[in-house]
Amino acid sequence: MVEQQQTRLYISKDLKELLASVDHVTKIKKNRFLFHEGGIADKLFIIKSGRIQIGKFTSDGRELSISICREGDMTGELTLFQADAKYLFSAKIIEDAEVAIIKKDHLERELMHNSPLAFEFMRWMSEHLQRTQTKFRDLVLHGKKGALYSTLIRLTNSYGIKREDGILIDIVLTNQELANFCATSRESVNRMLNDLKKKGILSMDRNKIVVNELPFLKDEINCDNCPIYLCRIE
Repeated sequence: MVEQQQTRLYISKDLKELLASVDHVTKIKKNRFLFHEGGIADKLFIIKSGRIQIGKFTSDGRELSISICREGDMTGELTLFQADAKYLFSAKIIEDAEVAIIKKDHLERELMHNSPLAFEFMRWMSEHLQRTQTKFRDLVLHGKKGALYSTLIRLTNSYGIKREDGILIDIVLTNQELANFCATSRESVNRMLNDLKKKGILSMDRNKIVVNELPFLKDEINCDNCPIYLCRIE
């Protein structure tokens, strides 16, 4: 994986132990949903294995993907300390997953009685919020092309493997899945990817994208070179 900078915020042993105090663990098959937007948010989830896509679905069937959660990630945490909380997004299983379930009221009680842990948890949640905000910033400021370039940069930070010819994104995503991260159509993503391939910015290796010229993508969106733990797809 790409290792230019620290990729994740440090989590203390005490917080890890608290997050390990799960109610139970369950296995969920691909294409099922862990939770739906608007559903009662009484649980939080820690991914033990597999991948889960977090996003929003419109009434006409369109999808906006926010992030991909994998082993060690938490989802559902934005509902903490809210009365009658509802999930803000939907969570779709995109690779068979094993998920640890924490009851929301249990975690809230523990955090209320441990100020240092509560502070650390708030800092951890702030990281997730900053990550989401920077994604929306790239979409709003730079349009659909900028959203695609930003997504590709984040994928290199999350799944990138350095090679002589560039950085291999070691995850298979369809053009429709990429489009869902960019709030655009599959046809638009097809055109933009083909243009990047013609310019030699990208190439393909067994259905996986190789970014041959990462500086080009960064220059096009005036990349701020944020810490890598913020510039990720998770």
